[in-house]
Amino acid sequence: MTVQRARIRWNGAAVRGRTREGAVRGLLLGAEHLLAASRAEVPLDEGTLERSGAASVDESSLTAAVSYDTPYAVRVHEDMTARHSPGRKAKYLENPARREAGQIAAIIAAQVRRALRA
Repeated sequence: MTVQRARIRWNGAAVRGRTREGAVRGLLLGAEHLLAASRAEVPLDEGTLERSGAASVDESSLTAAVSYDTPYAVRVHEDMTARHSPGRKAKYLENPARREAGQIAAIIAAQVRRALRA
């Protein structure tokens, strides 16, 4: 019976750093994916609401956000009685967020994996 020995060097700080970098990148790409999906459903009048959409990441807390910045964005999002053009609707952010959750998680995971391979 042959005994084999192996020496392993664990660079925990480097692994944590790369993991965090991958997570930040994945969060941004995931938020941008959601922004694109929601822009396809946001009600249009003059396009101001659609253009106000933005994706952002808070690196310190590892959270991402998609927001629409007009005084009426929340009202338009929540008003289920309003009429909109075909394909455009209320809940233009909530519905895509639910529908795309799996894809967004896959985007984040792929970026973490990619960062760990580097």
